[in-house]
Amino acid sequence: MTFDPFNDFATHGYLRNTAGLHDPAAVRQLEHNAFLDKLGDALAYLSGRKTITYDDVLRTHGILFGDIYPWAGQDRAHTTPDIAVTKGPVLFAHPNDARGAVAWGLQLGQDKATMRAKPGEVMGYFAYGHPFLDGNGRTIMTVHAVLAQRAGISIDWSATSKTDYLTALTRELDEPGRGHLDTYLKPFLKRSVGNKRLFAHINKTPGLDGKPQPAARDNAVLGRFSEPAVRDRYTVQQQRRKSSDPQP
Repeated sequence: MTFDPFNDFATHGYLRNTAGLHDPAAVRQLEHNAFLDKLGDALAYLSGRKTITYDDVLRTHGILFGDIYPWAGQDRAHTTPDIAVTKGPVLFAHPNDARGAVAWGLQLGQDKATMRAKPGEVMGYFAYGHPFLDGNGRTIMTVHAVLAQRAGISIDWSATSKTDYLTALTRELDEPGRGHLDTYLKPFLKRSVGNKRLFAHINKTPGLDGKPQPAARDNAVLGRFSEPAVRDRYTVQQQRRKSSDPQP
């Protein structure tokens, strides 16, 4: 089923893309082209920010995808505040909680010692927040790579398995702070690649390189938060995460 959170796919195309395309695969190719074209601009922007904030994450998304989506740079609290979004078994944060989840990840990630020790935990909070309807992977990977660079490390994403990574990430989202993703990423931790190589380093990430992903899952609309079944699933997830989540 096509991801249609605006409920206007027939008239406005996939996620209201500026080209009016209805084929999600064609839109993903537009996204990849935009990413390659704008990644340098996004890295330049982030390099000028002494402290990276949630608003900078929004700005990064806007830089990367402003030519594709009219809502680029706006999070789900603005675009679809009443809709629960899933991907496979993963239920992402309530739109009103996306800012808090990503901001906590930024706080952890900008402590260099924490970033070196727990890059997977930082990524887990970014992924759980899932602030955008699309383009989350490329946006949070860009921010995460910059934080890693500042901490003196890099992750050899080209050596990772997308399937194994997503399995570890799913466990991280269910039980934040338990080290699931940190354990998976540990063999791939390297020294910083250097600013000149950061562009190529990010683009080598499986799933971000523009190659077809036959097993990839798209976002889906679980339903509206006014529906009892949606509220119940969200409550269960919140309780499960709260038992693990180290946030104050």
